[in-house]
Amino acid sequence: MDIAALAEDWTVWNRTETELILAYRPDIFDSETFPAPCLPTIYLTRGKRTRRPGADRTGEDWYVTLYLEPEVDWQAAVEPEREAAVEAAVDLANDFAAGEFDFRSLYQVPREAYLDELDVLTGRA
Repeated sequence: MDIAALAEDWTVWNRTETELILAYRPDIFDSETFPAPCLPTIYLTRGKRTRRPGADRTGEDWYVTLYLEPEVDWQAAVEPEREAAVEAAVDLANDFAAGEFDFRSLYQVPREAYLDELDVLTGRA
């Protein structure tokens, strides 16, 4: 599987040799309809992505991480090869878009109204 199999609800925001960033429906996570900081984003990076500036994230493995909000994330996969990591990222994105990913389980303190709207958006409602 390659990036061409990506569900149309996802946009490739950035693609380099060391990362791939996918954004879910940036057209509606515009701070009016949905809050922009809650834009679901999938990062594929070589080495583990960290929030700390200057933190060492080198490594040989490829990491696929889903961010739902700045403090809500899930490490979806760690793969030794980029091709397998791209496949994992596309699978995750497609499952999310089809309403087959349980994003509610990632929240320790659910924001019910927001999650209900996200359920509708992804066809889970």
